[in-house]
Amino acid sequence: MASVDERYEELIGELKQIALLNSCSSVLGWDEQTYMPPGGAEHRANQLAMLAGMSHERATSPQLGELLDELQDEEALGGADSERAANVREARRSYERATKLPRRLVEEQSRARTLGQQAWVDARRRKNFADFQEWLERIVALKQEEAEAVGYGDGVRYDALLDDYEPGATTAQVKEVFGPLRDELVKLVAAIADSDIKPDIDLLARHYPVEAQREFGRRAAEAIGFDFSAGRLDEAAHPFCSSFGPGDCRLTTRYDEYHFPGAFFGTLHEAGHGIYEQGLRKDAYGTAVGHSASLGIHESQSRMWENFVGRSRPFWNHFYTQAQDAFPEALGEVPLDDFFGAVNDVRPSWIRVEADEVTYNLHIMLRFELEQPLISGDLKPADVPGAWNDTFHRYFDMTPPDDALGCLQDIHWSAGLIGYFPTYALGNLYAAQFFDQARADLGDLDAMFEKGEFQPLKEWLNKNVHARGLQYRANRLVEVVTGKPLSAEPLMRHLHGKFDPLYRL
Repeated sequence: MASVDERYEELIGELKQIALLNSCSSVLGWDEQTYMPPGGAEHRANQLAMLAGMSHERATSPQLGELLDELQDEEALGGADSERAANVREARRSYERATKLPRRLVEEQSRARTLGQQAWVDARRRKNFADFQEWLERIVALKQEEAEAVGYGDGVRYDALLDDYEPGATTAQVKEVFGPLRDELVKLVAAIADSDIKPDIDLLARHYPVEAQREFGRRAAEAIGFDFSAGRLDEAAHPFCSSFGPGDCRLTTRYDEYHFPGAFFGTLHEAGHGIYEQGLRKDAYGTAVGHSASLGIHESQSRMWENFVGRSRPFWNHFYTQAQDAFPEALGEVPLDDFFGAVNDVRPSWIRVEADEVTYNLHIMLRFELEQPLISGDLKPADVPGAWNDTFHRYFDMTPPDDALGCLQDIHWSAGLIGYFPTYALGNLYAAQFFDQARADLGDLDAMFEKGEFQPLKEWLNKNVHARGLQYRANRLVEVVTGKPLSAEPLMRHLHGKFDPLYRL
């Protein structure tokens, strides 16, 4: 009879083969969003559906189940908190979820995602939800079927989808965290709105040549630690980061020559995701310990580099003269104080990915509020534009003028990523708590940033967050790294620390 060590190595070998197969789909998915001609959508859908079916078949094989059955003794694996126990635990979780999904459903979802995303791109360009409605109906029906197949115990149907992105989290838990945060944010937004300080954001809408934006954004991404020898930066309709495995991480952004923040902060955001992927242990590829802890933890990394670093005064004390050199006509005569105020302007806006730090979480809560009835069946896809506009008006006292600025702005629903959105706000909470701990451990981060020294923070994250992978689930990881459970206090302290003096509150 094979030993525990032999069975464990056999399991790891199989997990790595499944990861390699999935990485092939990632390459095709990245190409679809960047360089594939529109005419290739149907063929690409068939390619991805076939790969999804192959991966599902391997991930649900009886042999894999037998290996997992033989590896249930955590003590024999080194204890519950050991790397080996974590790899087996998360492999079992994935196996149990996958075996509940029929191959037909997996292939249909893959095909719907590919064709749905192409329909979304066209509908968004035409600002017309009706052109996407049929695909949303199909995708929602498939996600409802997935939720029923996976099951959700005593919770709600949405739990089954949320758990796929934030393992162990429930709708009730997210509501419990979001409620107090929303109340505090509403007060801060109101106080800022009453302030006499109104940054001149028009200076961000001057002419910023795309080529100069591309070079400046790349330089900043490289400075904070993204390794371009193991990655690249391209353009897509919606910014994203896609990792194919060790040594190959792809970022995308989108450029508007009359809007500086979109591409620049979008690039920093995606570079944050990329730094996380590049910081995962290469020797653990395909296993839990070589995988990100959750989408919320992933977002904590991107939001930290985008906002806690990239929108900080010390960052611009270092980078602003370089920005003036890159954009002499737009910024040559603009004082740093004016620029810093503009990139930290707080006011309600249409687009989530371009929202300021204070109102951003309200954008997430809006989506969270709509996704739950969408999956329960209480909100029909045909009614999404009206529900979106009504909810947006309630949150921001504005009504989107068209669907492109409203319910069609995000790729997530067309990609089947329902349950993903809450992880963005959770990411902000994780980011604040990690950043507080990094400052306590490393000392004067502001002084480091002013000198262009971002490596200490990156290395701290590599060691404390990235290298641990999914050894611990998100809530536990936060406690291991910071010694405290997740709290909204660090985020609100960060927001008040920046915006109270900026707006003289």
